[in-house]
Amino acid sequence: MTDSALPLADKKRKGLSRKSGATWVARTALVAAAVCALPMVAVAVAALTGGTDTITHLAETVLGRYTMTTLLLVLMVSVGTFAVGVGAAWLVTMTRFPGVRFFEIALVLPLAFPAYVLAYAYTHVLDHPGIVQSVLRDITGWGPRDYWFPEIRSLGGAATMLVLVLYPYVYLLARAAFLQQSATTFLAARALGASAWSAFFRISLPLARPAIAGGVLLAVMETIADFGTVAYFSVQTFATGIYTSWFSLADRAGAAQLALCLLSFALLLAMLERAQRGRALYHDPSRRQQAMEPAHLSKGQSILAMILCGIPVLLGAVLPALILVNMGLGSEQNLLSPRYLGFIQNSLTLASVAALVTVAVAVIIGFYQRLLPGRRANGAAYVARLGYAVPGGVIAVGLMVPFAAFDNALDSFMRSTFDVSTGLLVTGSIWLLVAAYMVRFLAAALGTYEGGQAMVPANMDAAARSLGETPGGTLRRVHLPILAPSLLTALLIVFVDVMKELPATLIMRPFNYDTLAVQAYRLASDERLEGAAVPSLVIVAIGLLPVILICRQVGRGRHR
Repeated sequence: MTDSALPLADKKRKGLSRKSGATWVARTALVAAAVCALPMVAVAVAALTGGTDTITHLAETVLGRYTMTTLLLVLMVSVGTFAVGVGAAWLVTMTRFPGVRFFEIALVLPLAFPAYVLAYAYTHVLDHPGIVQSVLRDITGWGPRDYWFPEIRSLGGAATMLVLVLYPYVYLLARAAFLQQSATTFLAARALGASAWSAFFRISLPLARPAIAGGVLLAVMETIADFGTVAYFSVQTFATGIYTSWFSLADRAGAAQLALCLLSFALLLAMLERAQRGRALYHDPSRRQQAMEPAHLSKGQSILAMILCGIPVLLGAVLPALILVNMGLGSEQNLLSPRYLGFIQNSLTLASVAALVTVAVAVIIGFYQRLLPGRRANGAAYVARLGYAVPGGVIAVGLMVPFAAFDNALDSFMRSTFDVSTGLLVTGSIWLLVAAYMVRFLAAALGTYEGGQAMVPANMDAAARSLGETPGGTLRRVHLPILAPSLLTALLIVFVDVMKELPATLIMRPFNYDTLAVQAYRLASDERLEGAAVPSLVIVAIGLLPVILICRQVGRGRHR
């Protein structure tokens, strides 16, 4: 029976059901967006109401150093990820040499390694007591002051660690852009006398600029959010300053004001990324879409290409894994002890709950955009995506400040009224930490969900409505079964991101509730690097799950 044949009362009931379903989706999405905006608003309010004495003291002492160090780190990581990511993407996409199919997948593997894990591994090998300098002294007979060796615990060392694990962002996006380019414009440039290098720099690179810029900006956002690497190498950035102000100095106002500075920089980067995508008008004017024919390299060129593609894989994945395994075997850490099983259980619990909550919120916001498109829905999605540009330390401070004030106010009211202390109901709870993870990684889940949702034709929604389905029923019976692969990918990505997240966990975790990342950081801070290798290996092993999925997509992305 069609809608036109239904009695008027049934039509009204169906209309009310659909309206109530849409209202529920809209309200839930807007509440989730408000939660995402809360840390940013709270940081701004706490910073602006913290008085001028703190910010004046910061400006006279550490603010300049934090700013300069952070900017230098961003600059070095930007240049490094651009050079490695774009160069590797061009070689595996536009040339053919022995092992190219292996390298196009292996170049993604460093994405499974947190930068702070690489820092622990390379410090163990390259520091003064490490095997490299020890062998050098044994061979030459030099003393500690008779030679110069690059200092791994430095700004340059931190930048190198970050480049090795973040260049896959640029590589993946650049490779996709190169694969989508038609050969006609490139061949026209060659026909007009341009060399291969000239055609690359003047044609292919500008065409791929939006994708490359997006990848570099993602790497930069991860750089300013990093805490474990810079803290271990004693590099003073805004991320380390926030943690020091919050814990070591117990200066909440100072931490909020430093967080506001970092938040402003992160939001500026997010706006730049959005603006560059809006101005991304490069396109191939040719109507003929001819796949680029890869150039076959000579023997000498092939050897050079294999070396250039092999170095990032070797330094970013293979060598760190071997070092960590060797360190772990020589440590006294027992992965099966009750203490370590507790760390693993805590990590898996947090990551699982956070992944489920984050993906559920992403589904609601994405479905809200599809169900009721408009400024409000687009605004909710935009605010939800901003969390990825906000470092974990900023989100932690932004959530701790208002909820700590709420807990204290409630406790004071209950004491004065009923002579009962409520303590800290929200602050220091697992659920507040899960909320921080949700804010931080909602953009990743939302992007994955929207990518799958774009493959669901709109006429399916119309067909479901004509059959009497409510919005919730359409989502449950039509969208979710089709989007199961995308949802699984989103769950795995958020799960592993939470496993690796350090600053928010350090600041917000409940008392005596440590995770693998916290244990690795604590052991490394005590210079027990061999012990830190054990939890680090577990984090890396779990991180390989989404990377394997990405590698499968990379393998399918070859010319069809």
